[in-house]
Amino acid sequence: MAAQQNPTERAELAQALRAAVRGEADFGTTARALTTMDASNYRRVPLGVVSPRDADDVAAALAVCRTHGVPVVPRGGGTSIAGQATGTGVVLDLTRHLRRIVELDPATRTAVVQPGVILDDLRAAAAPHGLTFGPDPSTHSRCTLGGMIGNNSCGAHSVAWGTTADNTHTLTVTRYGGDTLRLDRGTLPEALPGLPELIRTHLAPLRTGFPELPRRISGYALDALLPERGPDPVRAFCGSEGTLGVVTEATVRLVEAPAARALAVLGYADEAAAAEAAPGLLPHHPLTVEGMAADLVREPAGLPRGGAWLFVETGGATPVEARAHAERVLRAADALDGTVVTDPAGQRALWRIREDAAGTATRMPDGTEAWPGWEDCAVPPARLGPYLRDFRALLAEHGLRGSPYGHFGDGCIHVRIDFDLLSPPGVARFRRFSEELADLVVAHGGSLSGEHGDGQARAELLPRMYGDELVALFSRFKDIWDPDGGMNPGVLARPARLDENLRFEVLPRRPVDVAFGYPHDGGDFSAAVRRCVGVAKCRTARPAGTGVMCPSFRATGEEAHSTRGRARLLHEMLAGETFEEGEAGEAGGVITDGWRSTEVRDALDLCLSCKGCRSDCPVGVDMATYKAEFLHHHYRRRLRPAAHYSMGRLPLWLRLADPFAPVLNALARMRPLAALAKRLAGIAPQRTIPVLARQTFTRWLGRHRGKGTAVPSDGHVVTVWPDTFTNHLSPEVGRAAVRVLESAGRRTLLPGRAVCCGLTYVSTGQLDRARKVMRRALDRMGRMDRSPDDPLVVLEPSCAATLRTDLPELIPDDPRAAELAASVRTLAQYLEEYAPDWQPPRLNRPVTGQTHCHQHAVLGDAAERRLRERAGLNGELSGGCCGLAGNFGFERGHWDVSAACAEESLLPSVRASEPGTAFLADGFSCRTQLEQLGGVRARHLAELLAEGLEEDLMEGGAGEGSGPAAG
Repeated sequence: MAAQQNPTERAELAQALRAAVRGEADFGTTARALTTMDASNYRRVPLGVVSPRDADDVAAALAVCRTHGVPVVPRGGGTSIAGQATGTGVVLDLTRHLRRIVELDPATRTAVVQPGVILDDLRAAAAPHGLTFGPDPSTHSRCTLGGMIGNNSCGAHSVAWGTTADNTHTLTVTRYGGDTLRLDRGTLPEALPGLPELIRTHLAPLRTGFPELPRRISGYALDALLPERGPDPVRAFCGSEGTLGVVTEATVRLVEAPAARALAVLGYADEAAAAEAAPGLLPHHPLTVEGMAADLVREPAGLPRGGAWLFVETGGATPVEARAHAERVLRAADALDGTVVTDPAGQRALWRIREDAAGTATRMPDGTEAWPGWEDCAVPPARLGPYLRDFRALLAEHGLRGSPYGHFGDGCIHVRIDFDLLSPPGVARFRRFSEELADLVVAHGGSLSGEHGDGQARAELLPRMYGDELVALFSRFKDIWDPDGGMNPGVLARPARLDENLRFEVLPRRPVDVAFGYPHDGGDFSAAVRRCVGVAKCRTARPAGTGVMCPSFRATGEEAHSTRGRARLLHEMLAGETFEEGEAGEAGGVITDGWRSTEVRDALDLCLSCKGCRSDCPVGVDMATYKAEFLHHHYRRRLRPAAHYSMGRLPLWLRLADPFAPVLNALARMRPLAALAKRLAGIAPQRTIPVLARQTFTRWLGRHRGKGTAVPSDGHVVTVWPDTFTNHLSPEVGRAAVRVLESAGRRTLLPGRAVCCGLTYVSTGQLDRARKVMRRALDRMGRMDRSPDDPLVVLEPSCAATLRTDLPELIPDDPRAAELAASVRTLAQYLEEYAPDWQPPRLNRPVTGQTHCHQHAVLGDAAERRLRERAGLNGELSGGCCGLAGNFGFERGHWDVSAACAEESLLPSVRASEPGTAFLADGFSCRTQLEQLGGVRARHLAELLAEGLEEDLMEGGAGEGSGPAAG
């Protein structure tokens, strides 16, 4: 079935759908661009997206599509890895409205759910009853139950609790055309009259043609319809990948969640040795037996000695029982080394390495791109070791590389391979390798798919696994369910070729002319955009731990405001525009006006440039940089928004305003004048204009030096960067930092007067001006009497991050930029590295507040945590983003999102704080947000330490933190 392309027919279809459903029917450019891809290598452009409000809407939409002869693709979280969540007709977005847990019955251990329910939401609802849903893919924070049913998802705990099919009791399904069926185990639905005959006349191949293994996901599970199997139409439907109908409601089984868990981490020489050991651990009834090789561990992670590891989770009624269970596994395992982890935080940190592997594996250690396509084939667990050796040999034969990992206890392997999917020879090799690997999997008695389904990636190869007779039965089964062929055509039955519809073929063939250097992507903006593989970690309802990504999505719930959504729009922009230095592929993109695109601009408008994705995205997408790049081109030789001229050039205005600070502060207190100024400057009317310092930090330091200091003559000299915010808006932070550094025996040096890192110019995309400002700063630093290797203390985290990353990426041809970037330290990092013997004052008080998102993403806050601990500042700072994010929260039109970000965790933590709590925020934006929305005065860590030093002196003499370092 071909999708309609005629504009008139498309308009008629859109009108008919809008009249038929109560939900949204969006045929606009943005909606279509956001759904061209899932997490696979494939791309298909839909006609539009329908978001049904309920089951009646689903039926109505399917009826309209059948009338118009348009195919339908059901879509959940869009994390499918084989291409089955893309299509050329109408996409049904089941995540917007159909996400209700209809019923949860602890007595029967069942839940009734709609298809858009996020797995973690079901698990959270079941947790108070000591229950959980057993299957748990690594995408559990954003995948949906409907998608899990469609792919028969499994996850790490399948050795204990099985696949989604094992945990699904009944289904309510709507077919193409709008009729609804209820599927129960033990009965074939009467609405499918040809089904009993299909089974009765093909008993022999159905009984002998399906391999018995725990992770057989490929094809349709027609053997579940055999009389001796029930029959079980629910199991046969699970894994049908949206080709038979749309699930509108499901009754699923819940299992008892262990009260306590422990993790045995076992080290082996390589992944084959780990694979061979895995089956021997199954008699100990673990909850997981997960495997991972060293090439996926990019940083030291506290793992035991070895080149590969098994993560074996155990459960128990008590922590002692869970640990004892894990220790029995450790003793029984023939491992090189091993350890048992019982600390929940330690377990989460280790699991995060494993769960992020789907993204981490998309980059080889040398930065080469790697792709899915053979993401999850499975063999009998006892054959996994020999299979992995043969698999490695096949990779070598084709000159390819990959990093296997996955569910070793079930014989299921995930791997991303460095296919060249950009050139015809590379695509041809991709096909040859796929064909040969399919034969290898079958030779080991395996399944082409062990978790994510066949989709377009593997369905073409199903005859190699099942033979022509069974594959022909798959087509007949599909026709009984969907005689018009409208449900997700090209998948499973009569599939498209595995090398068609590749998402890379529409991208520019040559690098696009850009401003940033993109050093991790070979200077290629297209390669940077390709980083997003769609695993959608940015689409979570809450940040993981102290994570940040993606605050705008959590505030709006809109795909367009997720990191993935923005990357998809940029991909379509690149696909649809002819650039000066490269042309789009033949198929073109949905967005056709390139850098002038209003769709991309509007999606990026709510990007806070928090840089959270740079660290939290498993593949390091850096949307803040992409946004700056886009704005640079979008507004080139055009009038910009008022906020770009006011806040984007803030360092200039503050420098000019400095002599008139008292007068300007007085005028800002006059409401009519303040309102007029905010209107002209593009500032949100709800915001209060910050107060200008009467004495800048640089002027104070000059006078402070003139009075002399307590620093000994042989004290070390440290350069402090007098950033715009510290100098003009919060000089008290600079004064406090000087006091702390002097107590550590350091003399503070400034580069003459205030220097600018270019942050505000970068965040508003004024990159030509940013480069001029940066070069001026480099010149000024070059005139100082300091070595390029000397540390540079930067008190404002956003400025430190700009110097560390944006500076060398905007001026890659100037070696001074890289030298300066390498010298940047926060105050805590400097003290830890260069004054290790200095003892901070003991403050002994609780703290709450905000870790700056740029610090989290670029600089890390480990040194700050250790310094707070040494100073007796107890408590965790909030993750996420404060919501102000430099100019973002001040800009008109951003107030609601800014406030919603603050309400996520920061403001609740302030309200829940105990009396005497200190509010801590090193970033000026975070302190401003806390003051304006929370009504509290937050301080930089330097201020708290300086206050402690003064208290020590007042209490009589040198306290334990008042003297210089011994060395």
